[in-house]
Amino acid sequence: MNLPTPPPVDPKVAMGWLHTARFLTTAPQLQHLPVLDVPEIAFVGRSNAGKSTCINTLTQQHRLAFASKTPGRTQSINLFSLGKQGLTDAVLADLPGYGYAAVPKEAKLRWQRVMANYLQTRPNLKGVVLMCDPRLGMTELDEILLDVIRPRVEAGLKFLVLLTKADKLTRAEGAKVLSIVRLQAGGGEVRLFSALKRQGLEEAGQILWQWAHEEGSVLHSPTPSSAPAEDEPPALD
Repeated sequence: MNLPTPPPVDPKVAMGWLHTARFLTTAPQLQHLPVLDVPEIAFVGRSNAGKSTCINTLTQQHRLAFASKTPGRTQSINLFSLGKQGLTDAVLADLPGYGYAAVPKEAKLRWQRVMANYLQTRPNLKGVVLMCDPRLGMTELDEILLDVIRPRVEAGLKFLVLLTKADKLTRAEGAKVLSIVRLQAGGGEVRLFSALKRQGLEEAGQILWQWAHEEGSVLHSPTPSSAPAEDEPPALD
């Protein structure tokens, strides 16, 4: 279903909205997540892709999202509410990083189940932001994640790839990886992003604001049969 897209918002409005982000709750399992009727935007990515830094830069807060000293160890979904004057009109969801070799296999499998079920069944999930290190490009693990959300993307779920740490690339390298990942993303939007240089910051903020403020922005979850079996997590290790 194609929903009407609002006109581009003033970057100052979008960034001011993101700056209202505040901690809402943390949940080690889906049943601990609150039932919400506002749009939710999930941030996902491999460990060391710069996810926490990206969230903190977008919200202009230094310690909203915490980076674990041991990448991949954090195994909870953290929610942050957005909205002025204490009201919540959208939520950001910070999902644990994946693919870090030092994490025990049991913990990996548990996270895979939680992540897959969240991405496939969270009723108010509006969009997914996937962070990738452009020097690695979209890895096999990232492509597996795309397969997990593909049915919902086809049904209208928004999808954005942020190529973090873009300041480490030359202009030619950035243009090349941007072109390659756009082909791999299968219809999702792709942007270069640098927290250090603030590259792509306002543009990403505008995209997130538009996702959250589209008319009829809350999506319905797919049928329960689309959720993976509890003992068959996607192979994200």
